[in-house]
Amino acid sequence: MTIAVGDTLPALTIKTNGAKGPEDLNTGDFFKGRKVALFAVPGAFTPGCSNTHMPGFVVNADALLEKVDAIACMAVNDAFVMDAWQKNQNAERITMLADGNAEFTRALGLELDASGFGMGPRSKRFAMIVSDGVVDYIGIDDKGVDKSSAETVLAQLS
Repeated sequence: MTIAVGDTLPALTIKTNGAKGPEDLNTGDFFKGRKVALFAVPGAFTPGCSNTHMPGFVVNADALLEKVDAIACMAVNDAFVMDAWQKNQNAERITMLADGNAEFTRALGLELDASGFGMGPRSKRFAMIVSDGVVDYIGIDDKGVDKSSAETVLAQLS
């Protein structure tokens, strides 16, 4: 079942890139008591994610951070890849969430089978606005970056 507006995010441990390398991050703690714009991509360094999706959040970071406490990007990649992609994209204002085993993605019901492309399980492209762990908005894109773009998230926050 896919997570929906009004649902509470599951609390699981994933990874983020810390000063000394990968660090555990509990999703329950991360989202507790604040408003977060979360977006997920099928894969770091993939063309659509690097050329369209992430850049929108980088360019709109100031406007988003006027309305939310944090911006987070998640992918089914390891923390090392997410760290390298964050640096490559000049996305230092975005918290990178590495769901390397797709456990959080599966718990959200947003897994994408990309094995036909040699990529295994991935996350669908989506964006959420989460307030104190509860989903206020979710936009899932099957193609393109319309429902999950930074501009759409900003419009939902207005």
